[in-house]
Amino acid sequence: MLIGFVIAYLLVSIGVGLYAATKVKTTTDYVAAGRHLPLYIVTATVFATWFGSETVLGISATFIDEGLRGLWSDPFGASLCLILVGLFFARPLYRMNLLTLGDYYRTRYGRTVEVLCSLAIVISYLGWVAAQITALGLVFNILTDGAISNEAGMMIGAAVVLIYTLFGGMWSVALTDFMQMIVIIIGLFYIAWLVGDMAGGVGMVLNHASEAGKFNFLPAFEAKDIIAFLAGILTMGFGSIPQQDVFQRLNSARNEKIAVRGTLLGGSGYFVFAFVPLFIAYSAALIDPELVAEYQDSDSQQILPQLILTHTPLFAQVMFFGALLSAIMSTASGTLLAPSVTFSENILRGTFPRMKDHSFLWLTRSVVVAFALLITWYAMNTEESIHGMVENAYKVTLATAFVPLAFGLYWKRASTQGALASILLGLVVWVLLEIVAPEADVPPHFAGMLAGIIGMLAGSLLPQTLVKPVHGHVASHLQTSHHGHAGH
Repeated sequence: MLIGFVIAYLLVSIGVGLYAATKVKTTTDYVAAGRHLPLYIVTATVFATWFGSETVLGISATFIDEGLRGLWSDPFGASLCLILVGLFFARPLYRMNLLTLGDYYRTRYGRTVEVLCSLAIVISYLGWVAAQITALGLVFNILTDGAISNEAGMMIGAAVVLIYTLFGGMWSVALTDFMQMIVIIIGLFYIAWLVGDMAGGVGMVLNHASEAGKFNFLPAFEAKDIIAFLAGILTMGFGSIPQQDVFQRLNSARNEKIAVRGTLLGGSGYFVFAFVPLFIAYSAALIDPELVAEYQDSDSQQILPQLILTHTPLFAQVMFFGALLSAIMSTASGTLLAPSVTFSENILRGTFPRMKDHSFLWLTRSVVVAFALLITWYAMNTEESIHGMVENAYKVTLATAFVPLAFGLYWKRASTQGALASILLGLVVWVLLEIVAPEADVPPHFAGMLAGIIGMLAGSLLPQTLVKPVHGHVASHLQTSHHGHAGH
């Protein structure tokens, strides 16, 4: 019966996605939902950006193992990213009326920077989307008690997400995100109430976690720990800002004010609600310590779903797995669409400059299919945990794409030469340190970002000999956007 409910829910999701496809007439409709989304849908879709397998299964398992110190990157860094985007990036980027984030790099720095940063963005999604596909495989495997293997579950999950994302694009992502957010909130709050009661009450769970040292958050007062703390929070806090899925959600808003408010509300909602799965998972330590001990040694991501299957009634199982599938699919759809449209718009578009919009829309859809196949293959062949895949996803954008974006918006003298120096230096330092000193006190990707800042400053302040500096009118346009934001 539980499997029947899950199948019915998947079919409803596909139905909503296919209905959304009727709204898609142009590439802008497909990529940015025609820039028509109201505040409540923008808030829901921003909330769903990060609320995926990582939040329900990944960080809850990490919390049981390491406490809050293991969660510097998510939810703290992830929430910081969305808040920073709402405060400093949403308004100027929305005003530019772009289709993708890659378009910003072209407008500000030229074609070469556009291609390099777009490639970095596309590569960063490999681990992020693969984490969602891995989680779908895990869910189907658990639901069928092993009858469906992890690999077969990954293929089924990828197929469902692909079907409803393929035709409706951002309209599908937005409408299914809204439906799925409602299921997530109702489902997880209900489970938290039920499981908390079984564990002896909220106070009992919190006291147990506190006594076990799980609420220790701040780093030790020593250089190595402070650097690890900053790198943990800023890898996702900064590295996730130059991401197409974050940009396309704010860019789909009906107006500039909704873009800003929706991003801030979605980011704040994510931070608050991310603690609900932590509470549910930690309750397992009181309800069934043997189950926790068993899966901590083999796969701690199984603790939460196994607790629900073995200790709750059918209705609670339906609510939990409905919420879990909602969380995974809402993230998977947006993160499947984002790299696909970036690749087609910012890398392929230059190869087919005369292609009509209708034909380009179908080319974009074919890229979505190709990326889904690549991601599924990668997910089936990696040994990385869900939490590990997500943490690693943003290293490449932190080292290469963040500095050109932030400096381009807020420093008038940022030039094409500075951007290229930043990308090159950030990439080289990051990759070299990953090879020679992966466990260094300063993490390689964080060192790459610092090198990128040096590259940007040096490349922009030195005589512009390698390439022409950025056209003045573009820089002044961006600067106007910045001052307009500050003046409100």
